[in-house]
Amino acid sequence: MPQALPTVIDIARLAGVSPATVDRALHHRPGVRQATLQRVLKAAAELKYLPQAELYAAMAPPPMRLLFVLPSRSSRFLWMLGEWVKHSHEHWAPFNVNCRVAPVESFDPDALTRLLLRRGKQSDGVAFMALEHPKVREAVAELTDRGIPCVTLVSDLSHSKRSAYVGLDNRAAGRTAAHLIGRFLSPAQGSAGSPQRRAKVALIAGSLNYRAHEEREAGFLHLFAEQYPDMRVVGLREGYDDAQLNYRQTQALLKEHPDLAAIYNIGSGAEGIGQALKEAGRQHEIVFIGHGLTPETRALLIDGSMDAVINQSPLTTILNSIRIFTNLRDHRSVLSGVEATRTDVIFRENLP
Repeated sequence: MPQALPTVIDIARLAGVSPATVDRALHHRPGVRQATLQRVLKAAAELKYLPQAELYAAMAPPPMRLLFVLPSRSSRFLWMLGEWVKHSHEHWAPFNVNCRVAPVESFDPDALTRLLLRRGKQSDGVAFMALEHPKVREAVAELTDRGIPCVTLVSDLSHSKRSAYVGLDNRAAGRTAAHLIGRFLSPAQGSAGSPQRRAKVALIAGSLNYRAHEEREAGFLHLFAEQYPDMRVVGLREGYDDAQLNYRQTQALLKEHPDLAAIYNIGSGAEGIGQALKEAGRQHEIVFIGHGLTPETRALLIDGSMDAVINQSPLTTILNSIRIFTNLRDHRSVLSGVEATRTDVIFRENLP
């Protein structure tokens, strides 16, 4: 007579729990403590209740719920970052994580704070582009105190309880932009008083509420003061990463400074600057440096309106964030296996 197959009641009896608890444990329903779950799975294994593959799947911990909070109407680079999170699950499947994207109003610390607290409490880890504001800092502290680690992306948050920052060294990125402009504008040979070295240079930022933009500006100005003291920076304007606003800001700059020699776009919205330069017939005359390789900046590089783009890999940014969260989950060093964020300088001739 064939041996009867084990049942949920058999597992419950061996594990010392109720059949309802067995049902919840085997189907990953809430309300089962980890120790109880292990007893149920051990009993199921002893009774050969499930095929081995299904048993391993049942024994695996639920995926870590990671939330990426990104500005909804900001840079095209950040939009691309969100698209990577949504559509590249095969890259982080081995990490046993479940990634989601939550859009938030750009440049609004109150909206960012509300979203961090509301959605963050439903997550196991939160990665976000920080705004430098006390309310955001307090939200990070509250989440961290609840055991929900926070990682800042692209732009960091000073004096906060965040677990790590993933992104460029933005001060170095600003210095890189200054170095490029200085070399583009400086003659190969000549005196410090030559016309090229007295050139006017303008800066357009998204918003200095982003620490990244503030640090890029500081790095830029420091290198200019050190190496190109005769060049004149004609002020910083904020374009809030909006192409149309950047277009108008560039038109105003060209009108106010007809002899403008270079523009450093610290944030996004490069296509607006490119449009204004083209309409003025200055696109091959004014040196134009910006950030983030996107379809828009690629087109500007190809047609010669833009001279160089300082870039970081969206995929590497996401993978580094996930590695940090899983390191924390698995009690490893926070930065174990995390790649240093590489600064790539892209010209028309080396477009990937």
